Amino acid sequence: MNALLTVLKQRKKVVLANDGRLLKKSFFGLLILTLAFQSGEFGEIIRSSMTDAYLQVSVFVGFTLFIFIGLDSLTKFDIASFLVKTKKFHVPLSAFLGALPGCGGAIIVVTQYIQGRIGFGSLVAVLTATMGDAAFLILAIEPSTGLLIFALGAVVGSITGYVVDIIHGNKFLIQKFDDDGNEEVLEKTFVSKFNIFWLLIFMPGFILGILVAFQVNINNLIFLPNNFELTAIIGSSGAILSIFMWSLNPLSDFQCSTDKSRGFLSRVVDTTNFVSTWVICGFLIFEIFMFFTSIDLKVFFDIWLPFVPLIAIFFGFLPGCGPQVVVATFYLNGFIPLSAELGNAISNDGDALFPAIALAPKAAVVATIYSAVPAIIVAYSYMYIFE
Repeated sequence: MNALLTVLKQRKKVVLANDGRLLKKSFFGLLILTLAFQSGEFGEIIRSSMTDAYLQVSVFVGFTLFIFIGLDSLTKFDIASFLVKTKKFHVPLSAFLGALPGCGGAIIVVTQYIQGRIGFGSLVAVLTATMGDAAFLILAIEPSTGLLIFALGAVVGSITGYVVDIIHGNKFLIQKFDDDGNEEVLEKTFVSKFNIFWLLIFMPGFILGILVAFQVNINNLIFLPNNFELTAIIGSSGAILSIFMWSLNPLSDFQCSTDKSRGFLSRVVDTTNFVSTWVICGFLIFEIFMFFTSIDLKVFFDIWLPFVPLIAIFFGFLPGCGPQVVVATFYLNGFIPLSAELGNAISNDGDALFPAIALAPKAAVVATIYSAVPAIIVAYSYMYIFE
């Protein structure tokens, strides 16, 4: 009887958590879609920004995710078991897993730390190295920069982790936590029913994205009646569907890509939708700001250039990948320098910070503060030497 009551209480907590998450996401999604259907010049700017975000970024993020999540699904590699067998190399392994695009490797390391299987230095290493889902965005648009950040994160994370272990020892802030099963696992969700429609838009969208990248104006080659443009139809449809599916998805954003019990396609689609929503937000923040003001952001950031990396590093303290995707979007659009992006990539912890804060808050805060030190050193060293 007691066991049944415990299960019912846990189930109630999961339902309440999902309901709260859905309410916030639905409101946010509805706000973006409301802006998209405004009339006049403002509405046209919003729809154009959404189209650009989908065709210039989202389709390439989706393609990258098909590769990475596909490899993850096919290999069936048990990272947790591997960590147990390689205790002498936990710090560099943790840094490497954190540097991998997405939050899956980082979340696994955080889980191992919470269970007392790895040390605090490894936690600092993985949180320093990880860039989260913003890495997919950088890899899709600037693969060379993405590889640079990957290598830099792995090296800096390893060094920082070893230094922390030397200062505090391997057992610093270690605690054990037994999972109470509050995180619900769903193989399929309501929005999974729309996966086929998502693919039907994604495939021509990816082709159009390649053509746009090579400066081919497809609208001059394919004429549609009533002044409709193929890029606008595909781009806006893909963006709207991505926001719609994300806002009605009951799973947390890090569950979308890391839960291997779910289908390969659902993991790709849900993670792409999450990244796409925040990429679209990045585009909209810039366009709306420019619409209502006359401030030139490029000039503004140039004036405050010495402080831009520091601001980007502070943004990295925010949990989750959304704010970091916005920072990456600003970098890719040329409004902040690479030094700022490097600082943000090192200081941010992606979605891995959520379980760390929930289950080991003191360790999470201390590890995040430690990650700011190499972020400041790397960002300002790069700015001084190369910029």
